[in-house]
Amino acid sequence: MNNEQLKTYRSFLKDSIRKKIAFKYTDQNQGVPVPPIQKPCPEDSVLLDLPSPDEWKNIPPADITQAIGNRKSRRVYLRQSLSLEELAYLLWCTQGLRGKEFNGHAYRNVPSAGCRHALETYIAVFHVKGLAPGVYRYLPLSHGLIFEFKDEMLPEKMITASLGQSYPGKSAVTFIWSAVPYRMEWRYGLAAHKVIALDAGHVCQNLYLACEAIDAGTCAIAAYDQEELDELLGLDGEEEFAVYLAPVGKVKKQP
Repeated sequence: MNNEQLKTYRSFLKDSIRKKIAFKYTDQNQGVPVPPIQKPCPEDSVLLDLPSPDEWKNIPPADITQAIGNRKSRRVYLRQSLSLEELAYLLWCTQGLRGKEFNGHAYRNVPSAGCRHALETYIAVFHVKGLAPGVYRYLPLSHGLIFEFKDEMLPEKMITASLGQSYPGKSAVTFIWSAVPYRMEWRYGLAAHKVIALDAGHVCQNLYLACEAIDAGTCAIAAYDQEELDELLGLDGEEEFAVYLAPVGKVKKQP
């Protein structure tokens, strides 16, 4: 291993950069308007409402101690669909809002540095009752979905983009989180990127625990073909790019 390269990459995990940044020159402190907290929707978009928490009828109460104790990565799923209510529950648990937007910020069900929430949630839907297969994007502000596109080869393309790992194409739905880095850079400048990665970890852990409540399982994936996945989702790879994914499917009930 190259020791100099190791030092460079290890420095990403440290917060030493904070001592080198003049935060008074960040866009926030220079009076640049706050960037949107949700990626805009084209005018001709197909939007779908999701059942909200007060409408859920079949989401069981969860014992957090049991959920943590049972949590593990699960890569094999039953040939069983998720309900639309279950999908709505998982999306709400991972990026749902608490209250209304204020001054370009919105509290969510996961922590984020400076409440900047620089992630977008895409889902590759294969088996969800009441939802046609295809790729959708979650809209936290309205707790809904925007239909992105359909592709008859989506399972195969997800497997290819996941470097041959099969479960992202054999799940009921696969979550894909992208980063919109400027949302965080606006406040923190060059100190933004480590905390975006930390935020992604918070989100995926919530998915793990929420899955335990509905007899589902997931497996976090950080090994993927960056360019292949970005191209599949129609991302430019600079201002927005994929950073993490996690397939979800039903699993055998735990004793």
